[in-house]
Amino acid sequence: MILTFTISVFLIIYSYLIFPVILKLLSINKKTNSIVYVSGDELPVVSLIISAFNEEKVIEEKIKTIFNTTYPLEKIQVIIGSDASTDGTNKIVKDISQTYRQIVLFEFPERRGKSNVINELVNKANGEVLILTDANVFFEKETIFEMAKHFKNQEIGLVDTNMKKSNLKKDGISLQEKTYIDIEGSIKNKEGLIWGMMMGPFGGCFALRKNLFSPIPENNLVDDFYINMKILEKGKKSINEITSVVHEDVSNDLYEETRRKKRIAAGNFQNLAHFKRLLFSHIKGLSFCFISHKIIRWFVPFLLTFAFISNLFLVPENTFFKITFALQFLLILIPLFDFLLKKIKIHIAAFRFVTHFYFMNLALMLGFFKYAGGIKSGIWQPTRRNQ
Repeated sequence: MILTFTISVFLIIYSYLIFPVILKLLSINKKTNSIVYVSGDELPVVSLIISAFNEEKVIEEKIKTIFNTTYPLEKIQVIIGSDASTDGTNKIVKDISQTYRQIVLFEFPERRGKSNVINELVNKANGEVLILTDANVFFEKETIFEMAKHFKNQEIGLVDTNMKKSNLKKDGISLQEKTYIDIEGSIKNKEGLIWGMMMGPFGGCFALRKNLFSPIPENNLVDDFYINMKILEKGKKSINEITSVVHEDVSNDLYEETRRKKRIAAGNFQNLAHFKRLLFSHIKGLSFCFISHKIIRWFVPFLLTFAFISNLFLVPENTFFKITFALQFLLILIPLFDFLLKKIKIHIAAFRFVTHFYFMNLALMLGFFKYAGGIKSGIWQPTRRNQ
């Protein structure tokens, strides 16, 4: 029981605290890729690929931010796959394509799921660089160039953006979710700086070489991580570019975010099964980052369970285990207190961070059982916009 408790607690602390500190130390004096395109160079053609399902609220603004760019417009192709949209998405795209002739719309009559739409659209792309992006992720003027510039370096296969979250509210989990994403972004940036082994881009917007794209399995639920790992597997590098800024509204509804992370968790375990051979990869930094950043995190809900149960049996042993059990029990109760306080419109940020942590790990556990039960479709309901 002592061994179970010790290992469980250590692995949780290692993944969330020790590993980021190791990255911070190793990244000191590390510089980002310097083999880049500069103003005046012949830039690559980029094909932006958007899988859209009922995005009438955001699709026009998205397109306008793409073309409000410093990147040469003759080097841009925009391919939109409407995945059986039933709202005004198709009409909006058709109307705006009269202004921006670089837009190509493909209307799919039946839902296929994001991964299948992307697979189809990649075959239609003219660019040597693909930018996979969501309809609700908005660009700045330099976004495209700051991604594309790195592809002058033949070692780089994928470039992630710097996702900025907006629309923070105190009545939900938006602050906590933004904080988590900021920390994740910092970790991914350092993985890229040190080894070029960034563990998965944020799926809302990233770029890759078309000739490195691997078709996504039909029922895969987390396409961005799959694409990224296939590129690393081929010996190419994956990095994060902090000056390539994109904007997205942050999740605020706990239920919506838990549902989304449950789907992502199921996809994570799909990818773990697919890439388990990379646990012992000879590629420098790959196995270390994969295990430290991802795999241990994915099993934290089980580690929390093991720590709690083993600690319960150890309570009679000495005062130390009485204190650790009391702390665990108190932390588990905090989401209940947070829920009751929220009912009377009292929002304590520290409590909400604990709530966010436990619910996101609950989503991981539910996602594991969803994966274990078998995933028969890669189609899911998108997260509600502008919560």
